[in-house]
Amino acid sequence: MREASVSSATDPWGRVDEEGTVYVKTSDGERAVGSWQAGAPEEALAYFKRKYDALATEIGLLEQRVRTTDLQPSQAQQSIQRLREAVTDAHAVGDLEALVRRLDGLTETVGKRREEVKAQREHARHEAREIKERIVGEAERIAAEETHWKNGGERLRQLVEEWKAAERIDRPTETALWKRLSAARNAFTKRRKVYFATLDEQREDARREKERLVAEAEAMSDSTDWSETAAAYRDLMRRWKSAGRAARDAEEELWSRFKGAQDTFFSARSAAFAERDAELRVHAEEKEKILADAERLLPVRDVRQARQALRAIQERWEAAGMVPRDQRDRLEGRLRKIEETIRGAEEQEWRRTNPEARARAEATVAQLRNSIEQLEKRLAKAQSAGRDKDIKDAEEALTARRAWLEEAERTLAEFS
Repeated sequence: MREASVSSATDPWGRVDEEGTVYVKTSDGERAVGSWQAGAPEEALAYFKRKYDALATEIGLLEQRVRTTDLQPSQAQQSIQRLREAVTDAHAVGDLEALVRRLDGLTETVGKRREEVKAQREHARHEAREIKERIVGEAERIAAEETHWKNGGERLRQLVEEWKAAERIDRPTETALWKRLSAARNAFTKRRKVYFATLDEQREDARREKERLVAEAEAMSDSTDWSETAAAYRDLMRRWKSAGRAARDAEEELWSRFKGAQDTFFSARSAAFAERDAELRVHAEEKEKILADAERLLPVRDVRQARQALRAIQERWEAAGMVPRDQRDRLEGRLRKIEETIRGAEEQEWRRTNPEARARAEATVAQLRNSIEQLEKRLAKAQSAGRDKDIKDAEEALTARRAWLEEAERTLAEFS
């Protein structure tokens, strides 16, 4: 029992009477929130103020989540309702009505967010309708115009997959659009059947066209105008592909002659290029030596010195001249790898020495360490008082912040 001589204490938001009863002041009058049986009345007020601060902090965290995350309106509203009940029945000393007003503001914000989510869903449905209308429109165009049967059939299959992947829309519109898509696929199939029914005549036309192409190819096979004739053969190949297919036996015999003429020309060109490449191998040997010098720059120890040396190597590389085609990619690839390694070292050096990023990392670590220190003090007080809920809350908060601190310290270590 408290001694009868203990005096009372007051605060703008509460008081402790001589019997140790703690009251909070509201616009509706005073409300008892607890009793204090040991210690000075000021300690009682401080204890119940801390409980008020805990509520204010929890509301602040919820405000931050609503502002900075994609917290679902329904979840936010549940949290608001829980906090509203906690504030209403709070055994705490402070401006409880201010907390209620903050919760009212949060309710209004969440209401606006709910309307935004609703609008986003409506927008998504509108986009889904546009997608499906586009799919149907393309399918109907293919059904009416496409003559490349393989590509058209494949594209129609892709359109069906795109349809399945799109969001669903209202059932009447969905059904009507699907009927149009199905009708387009059926129309394309019917046109394709008609085409293949008349394919024999088209194959005969293709045979006659390819005989002309073979004659042109054979007439050019002995040419030594390498560039112009190679371009002409490419054009013949394009025309060959666009001519369509002849009957199988004719197609195979004509292709054998056509390819034989090409091979004769390109074999002769390759022999001529091989002779020229022999002259370029001296350049390749020089570039091998340059690469050996360049590769000695790795691993990069002094970024500035490596960059200066690389510029000199690049100048020597350009001066060395062209190399045989069969070595070009290999040699260029080796030099490119060295250039990329040095460039990566430059970027890493810049990131490591960036004072602004280091300052942000140090500030984050300091802030988290201070937060952990405060939470450890709160946990110790809760353990001393035997407040299980406060102990659990403090332990959960400490676990989260220690994980954050570990990640922040790893980030800071990268600057050392």
